[in-house]
Amino acid sequence: MSNRSNENILKVLIVEDEYHAQKELKRLLIANDHNILVLEVIDSVEDAIDWINNNPAPDLMFFDIQLADGHSFEVFKKVNTKAPVIFTTAYDEFAIQAFKVNSIDYLLKPLKQEELNSAIDKYMSSKYSEERNDSTIDIKQIEQLLLLNKPKFKSRFITKIGDQIVHISIDDIAFFKAEDNVTFVVTNRNKQYIIDQSLDNIVSVIDPDKFYRVNRSIITHINSIKKINKYFNSRLHLELEPQLETTVLISRVRVPDFLNWIDR
Repeated sequence: MSNRSNENILKVLIVEDEYHAQKELKRLLIANDHNILVLEVIDSVEDAIDWINNNPAPDLMFFDIQLADGHSFEVFKKVNTKAPVIFTTAYDEFAIQAFKVNSIDYLLKPLKQEELNSAIDKYMSSKYSEERNDSTIDIKQIEQLLLLNKPKFKSRFITKIGDQIVHISIDDIAFFKAEDNVTFVVTNRNKQYIIDQSLDNIVSVIDPDKFYRVNRSIITHINSIKKINKYFNSRLHLELEPQLETTVLISRVRVPDFLNWIDR
């Protein structure tokens, strides 16, 4: 028979903006052997700051690193909390050095029950230890290490014009388009160049915060989208600059993802 009812309640705050990740973390916490009470589930930096400022400190906090309105580190820059933190993150092992040097625990996504249990056991052991480590978070050090591990995206593309090789800066590109199995780069000055890459390859090497694959034929830069109009059958119509002769539509299925991208 479980002794959970006789155990002190472990009060937990979850800061996570993905609905399915919220549900999964709560499920894993419930399945843990300790008596855990989830006080609140928060999905933004702004709401986390407000909650921490206006509520008693929880025993333990779980923070996703990347939230809808910014990095969760912004919370710790604006509030003073002594509650230990376990970060949930998709960053790889190199970036995890940041958490190790700060004596903070972490869980890599997708979360696993064994690893969650181990992290909580580690917290419980330190809670009652006389040699408990200082849980102060060195935000600058963490951010610098994570920055070192930031993905490297292409800064330029090359094309051939006769016998000449020309490079095109990524900052000069308005959009990429595919026509009849040929891929074109269209610049902000409406110059077109043929490049020897498919849109599938291109989308994997450019910054997803700046570029979005609208459909099978177009990858556009955020700054090239001049107007977004509602269209028939719950679709969206984009007006790009430079202008295209063809109509650029976002399918009904892709509308939510596109709007999330626009709102980053």
